[in-house]
Amino acid sequence: MLQLRHEVGEDPGKVALLRRLEGWARELGFSQIGVAEVDLGTEAEDGLRAWLEAGFHGSMGYMAAHGMKRARPAELQPGALRIVTARMDYLPESRGDDWQAQEEARLTRPGEAVISMYARGRDYHKVLRNRLQKLADRLADEIGPLGHRCFTDSAPVLEVELATRSGLGWRGKHTLTLARDAGSMFFLGEIFVDIALPLTAAAEPHCGRCTACIDICPTQAIVAPERLDARRCISYLSIESDDPIPVEFRRAMGNRIYGCDDCQVVCPWNKFARRTSLPDFAERADLVHPTLLDLFSWSEDEFLRRTEGSPIRRIGHARWQRNIAVALGNALHAGEPREQIEAALRARLADASTLLAEHIQWALSSAPVAGALND
Repeated sequence: MLQLRHEVGEDPGKVALLRRLEGWARELGFSQIGVAEVDLGTEAEDGLRAWLEAGFHGSMGYMAAHGMKRARPAELQPGALRIVTARMDYLPESRGDDWQAQEEARLTRPGEAVISMYARGRDYHKVLRNRLQKLADRLADEIGPLGHRCFTDSAPVLEVELATRSGLGWRGKHTLTLARDAGSMFFLGEIFVDIALPLTAAAEPHCGRCTACIDICPTQAIVAPERLDARRCISYLSIESDDPIPVEFRRAMGNRIYGCDDCQVVCPWNKFARRTSLPDFAERADLVHPTLLDLFSWSEDEFLRRTEGSPIRRIGHARWQRNIAVALGNALHAGEPREQIEAALRARLADASTLLAEHIQWALSSAPVAGALND
């Protein structure tokens, strides 16, 4: 149930409208909505500016190019009076209560490829944008012409800030949104609207003294509570960056080839993560327990075919193979049988790009000694 920021003095008609909007959102698969102000104040700008000045955005030049626009929603959508925030859970319905232990176990099997859970189903950008638009259309049907714009990780929007201010959750120490009744296994989306809907109450933080997410990070990318250096983050290295993966982080990547869920898997609040009933986020069969060798064997055509409609496609075949080459090197280092792995790497080396060849050579130089993936 929505918790309004100001119960007294709110327009009863708009409160009733917001309650109906909440119901329509649930019908479309959203678990929760909230309403935030358009003006985020100077605090959000100061935090963003400090993060950019520290260079924590790495090669994501668009972050710097947008400057403070990310902290000034009114500049992104002139005329907007409120921002409707929405949460959509993505933990597959098939996952049991022991899903966190299952994910931890994947990291102990060096020959298995680990893909971030959000990417094992359909591209969330498409799913959320489509449903956000339907929600906006339903609102317009109710009230008449509506100036609006829908977003989901697709524009300079401070999504976690808006989610926190509108009550969807609080900013965890890993910088992701956390909710007491849903953990962090969900996507966020927004609708900027030109109607002054009632504001919903902000969320209070409940991380306490817990530092599990900071302690577990394989590359120590969480440099302080709520402060992430993307240049060290495995999700950034394997998805956002098209540069060579820094040698100092390769061993720490283990068998993670697309993203990293470690900080979410270890979070105590994720025992409350909610399953989704949407078939869009069901795990694709060939991504449930894939082997590194199977995925490395995909040609570019096969990669494009198998990742159609998936967020994985956006990194392209070159980065896909770069990531898997590193993981295969780590598999060798962990003592996996050499013959098949070395044969696959050498076969690809013949026509590899300069980028891929460098990572394959590194992989082939990995000593076949037993040990932890992250030693």
